[in-house]
Formats: sequence, structure tokens, C-alpha cells
Amino acid sequence: MVTASMVKGIPLQQIVADLSQDLVAMPSYLSVLTDILPQKTLIWKLQMLKTASAFVNSCIHAVKAQTLILSSGRDQLLPSKEEGERLCHVLQKCETRHFWNNSHFLFLEDGLDLVSIIKGSYFYRCGKCLDYVSDYVPLTPSEFDRVYAYHRVLSYISSPVLLSTSEDGKIVKGLGGIPSEGPVLFVGYHMLLGLELIPMICRLFIERKISLRGVAHPFLFTKLRENSCHYIPPFDAIAMTGAVPVSANNFYKLLSSKSHILSYPGGLREALHLKGEEYKLFWPKQPEFIRMAAIFGAKIIPFGVVGEDDLSEVSFKRCSLEILLVRGVTWIHIHVSGCILFDYDDQINVPYMRSKIEEVTNEVKKFRTATDGGVANQHLHFPIILPKFPGPFYYYFGKPIETEGKSEELRDREKSRELYLQVQAEVEKCLAFLKEKRENDPYRNMLNRLAYRATHGLTSEVPTFEL
Repeated sequence: MVTASMVKGIPLQQIVADLSQDLVAMPSYLSVLTDILPQKTLIWKLQMLKTASAFVNSCIHAVKAQTLILSSGRDQLLPSKEEGERLCHVLQKCETRHFWNNSHFLFLEDGLDLVSIIKGSYFYRCGKCLDYVSDYVPLTPSEFDRVYAYHRVLSYISSPVLLSTSEDGKIVKGLGGIPSEGPVLFVGYHMLLGLELIPMICRLFIERKISLRGVAHPFLFTKLRENSCHYIPPFDAIAMTGAVPVSANNFYKLLSSKSHILSYPGGLREALHLKGEEYKLFWPKQPEFIRMAAIFGAKIIPFGVVGEDDLSEVSFKRCSLEILLVRGVTWIHIHVSGCILFDYDDQINVPYMRSKIEEVTNEVKKFRTATDGGVANQHLHFPIILPKFPGPFYYYFGKPIETEGKSEELRDREKSRELYLQVQAEVEKCLAFLKEKRENDPYRNMLNRLAYRATHGLTSEVPTFEL
């Protein structure tokens, strides 16, 4: 009321006087309300609601329509959170999104965009079934700001250093060497936990207005039983940025739509690597993307990223485990002697953890069933890591490899395999280049970067090594 009155140009003294009169007069209206809603009327209304809810609860399990429930975390009038979780378990095809900091009037509060929620939960579609490629609606500037704000801290502490290669083969700072017109296929190395994704996607959008669409593991698109009733912002951000489940069909559609595509041949095997496997490629032996990229004349950009493995350690020192079964609950006591961190080899030896890994892995759709080696055997687990003071993330995008006009030539298995091995070698060269160059970065230490920003501004770009 105050804001609306000030917009109209009403003097502040008159606004205060009018509000004071309204507050004084308000109690006199209560007697009128009791006349409009007498006790018998209220009892009748409550009985009608009770009867209606009993009928709804008796048949709600038969509802087959896909349903999205939005519930407030600070609703002081109704138990929205509890009711949302109850409905999620009752309805057959239901998802919920909890908004922990919002109150009862969800749609009247700032910072909530219903369109973005619908897009992030894959409820927007043009046809009967969801098409991850054609149903995607690019981020608006305001949507990007919200997604970026959620990951701003990671981008700030990682201080990404981006290098690209121009057409003449010269290495340049920034993303000037990235082709604007698609189809373009980015092929690179997956860092630990894949945290290099967010700074890279954000900087491509900020500097070049390029929406990088990732081909991701089906796990990120599967509603696991444990998480089906919980709002997970990072998973909705994946949908907002246009990621699609890995499949030949989706890959074909992205290439045909001339998109900028991100692919990691090493997949989860690289992102969840074991101790001592930093910066090691785990690519399948069979060329997976060469022939299809050649059909559409896509440019293949090999790239490497280093630095994130400096953010954490995957190591394991001495410990002893004591597993007790008390009243049906498994208790795991870890007696610490030094630094205790578990990778997959450590977790699989603990019965409770092994059962959880097998349970989650079995719920996810299988792919690469015909592939040999560790890439095909991708168990879903999350290594327990020790955070460190992070160094910068260094990105190096190599010279684009042209496939236009080579469709017939690359039909030959040996030719396609040669190009596949060439791309793999280029990725390894990018990693080796960055590991060597970062040793000469005067601002690799986080304290040095903080000192530079303290004197040059918090949003200033920190210098790096000379090219």
C-alpha cells in the first residue's frame, strides 16, 4: 500500500495518516465477519471439505497424469511441505519442488518464475512425449542470471583461465577461436566430479552467447526413489542449460540442429576416477562420434582442463572399521588415523556402501553395453574427498578439426579410428600443455588471487601465465 501510494505521488504524511485510520477501523470489521460466517456456516464448510477430501483420497491413486507439485518451506497457514511429500508418494507420476525460503503466497513472492520451473522439470513439451532436443527453450538473460548466481561461488574461486586456438593455429586468450556457427562438437576430459562444467558453460554463454548442450549420463535424468520427492537445484539447472541423455538419437538431433555439443567419451569413469588416475583418459576403443559428426560436417574441438583435481584429494590412509547391527540399524564406526577418504575400491569393500552402490547403479538405464573395459562398467558412487585451497581452472580449446566433406572417407573403419585417435591425442596434448604452463602462473595460489582482487576490484580478471 505504501509503495503504490508513493508511485501515485501522494505525500508521505498523508500515507501514514491514512494507514493509521485503517488500522484503527479494522477491529470494527470483525463483528461484520462473524455475521457473514457464523459458527454453523463454518462447521458446514469444514464438513464439506472433510467429505470432499475423503473422496479425493480414495481415488487419487488412480490419477495417471504427470503432476508437478510446488510447495513452500515456510508456509505458516498450511503444512505445504508435508502435504507435497504425501501427494508425491500417492500419485503415480509426480514430482515436487520445495521452495524452502518461500511462504504461503508462493506466486506473489519475488524470485520465483513459474516458466523456469516448468522448463527445469521437463514439463514443457510440444507433443505427447518429451523430446529433449526440440522441446528445449534457450535460457533468457534473467534465467541465466539465476542459474549463474547459484554457481557464482565456484566460478569465483576457480578463476577460470580460458585459452582457444584461432584458425591459423595461434593460441589466444579467451574464447575467440571458438566457431560461432554449428554444428560444433567439444570433446574433452572429464575432471573429478565434473565441476569444470559450470564455469565453462557460463563463460561460453557470457562471452559468446553460445548455449553448450551436454550429452550426459542417464543418471542425471532418472528420478531415483530416494530423491523423487526432493527439489535438487543442480539437476534442474542441467535441464535449463539444455543437456540431453546420451543416445545416438539425441546426438543425431543435436548435430542436425547445428548445436554446440559437449561430449565426454570417458564419462563417469573419468569424473569418478580412482586415486592416482588424475588427468588420465578412459576412452572406449571404438570410435563413438566420428562418423556421425562427419555426416553433418561438424567441427570437432578437442580440449583439456586441469586444476580441479587440485581442489580436492582422493587418497586413503590407515583406518579401522567396526560395523555393528543395533535394532536393525547398521552403524559404521571409523577410527581415524590420519586422512580417511574413500574411492570406489574402498567403498565396495564396505557391505553397506556396496549395497547402496549396487542399488543406485541398477536403477539407472544401461548404455555402452557392447563396450569393453572400465568405461562400460560405470558404477554410480561418489568418492569421499578432502577439500583443499583450490587453484584456478585452466581450459585449453585446441584447433578445430574439420570433418566437412569427409563423410564418405570416414565410413571406412580404419579412417574413422585414425581420426578418433587423433582427437584423443590432441586432448592429451591440451592437458600436458596446461600442466606445464600453470607452473609459471604467479596467481596460481589462492591467496595471491585474493590479494590481487583486493587491490584491483573483486570482479577484476586475475592475470595468468604468458603464452
